Amino acid sequence: MKTMTTTNDNSGDVRLLGIGKTYGSFTAVHPLDLTVPQGSFFALLGASGCGKTTTLRMIAGLEEPSSGAVYLGEQDVTQLPPYKRPVNTVFQSYALFPHLDIFENVAFGLRRRGIKSVKKQVEDMLELVQLGEQARKKPHQLSGGQQQRVAVARALINHPKVLLLDEPLGALDLKLRRQMQLELKRIQTEVGITFIHVTHDQEEAMTMADTVAVMNGGRVEQLGSPADLYENPKTTFVANFLGTSNLIEAEVDSRSGGSIVLKAGGGSLSLPEARCSAPATAGGKVLVGVRPEKISLTHADDAGEIPEGRNRITGTVADSSFIGVSTQYVIDSPVCPGFEVYCQNIDRDDRLVPGAEVVLHWNPAHTFGLDAAQDIDAGVESEEGVAA
Repeated sequence: MKTMTTTNDNSGDVRLLGIGKTYGSFTAVHPLDLTVPQGSFFALLGASGCGKTTTLRMIAGLEEPSSGAVYLGEQDVTQLPPYKRPVNTVFQSYALFPHLDIFENVAFGLRRRGIKSVKKQVEDMLELVQLGEQARKKPHQLSGGQQQRVAVARALINHPKVLLLDEPLGALDLKLRRQMQLELKRIQTEVGITFIHVTHDQEEAMTMADTVAVMNGGRVEQLGSPADLYENPKTTFVANFLGTSNLIEAEVDSRSGGSIVLKAGGGSLSLPEARCSAPATAGGKVLVGVRPEKISLTHADDAGEIPEGRNRITGTVADSSFIGVSTQYVIDSPVCPGFEVYCQNIDRDDRLVPGAEVVLHWNPAHTFGLDAAQDIDAGVESEEGVAA
């Protein structure tokens, strides 16, 4: 069932123009420009204190920007109070009315606007969130996931142009949180309106969002699809915040056929030019990155069986952890101590135990390059920051 429709124009785009927020001498959000396309599922992702919740609250009208403007389509809503904006917010604490049943919780917004006949709209909305049979229960009789869906239904029934979600799954356990990620994506697809979702959970953002803005220190560090951010991080912060990355300090040696040849630990590595975001001049430094699951691990005795043309480094198994679907290895290597490798448990090599000499190898196309001038650990904000 589809309860709302959108057009293909950009009349409902959320546009932030030079939007910023300061608290005295502290800058929570540096002036930024950001466009959220109409009908998209957009995530603001970052650690505590990065400014993501402050940005969301400025869209909602709950925080007054120190600079810039908020546009919904062509309308400047910067000076409008929250209740006059076609925007609704779902918070982590669902704020349901405990004395009202689920039907009346969802109907509340309609009744407040003086609408007398609410039955059909409420029933349609409860059907959308798959709670039609729970209509006469009180909130305390529902699970956390069901309560969260009630909060979404209550927000959507007023037909907002934008639904803001502020860490809406934070109170749920892991299994239920994963179920609700899929449920929220289904709801957004059916209603077709813009969802802007704030979270610190990388998996949550990547599961649900069409586009993710990774925030760090009050700035958007990188913007893109989940796959693009994961496969082509542009900074060390993004590389380490979205999953795990092994980063090797290397020196540019030469260029050949669209690839950069680098020297690292006495050997050489190949990096596609298109996947290098750093200046790559001869003698310059580059951080070579590769994800743990992209790497194959071969015992040193079988090194001759590794195909030609693959990037390879040598090392020693320092530790291993069996986690069911895969085994996670920590490898000490001259080029990168604590190198992480995730191998699926299909044909496990029982020789890969701590102390074993190994060769790590991977397709050069799975390599990315970052600016070595960046501090690998830079940008992780204190969790005690004013902004969230």
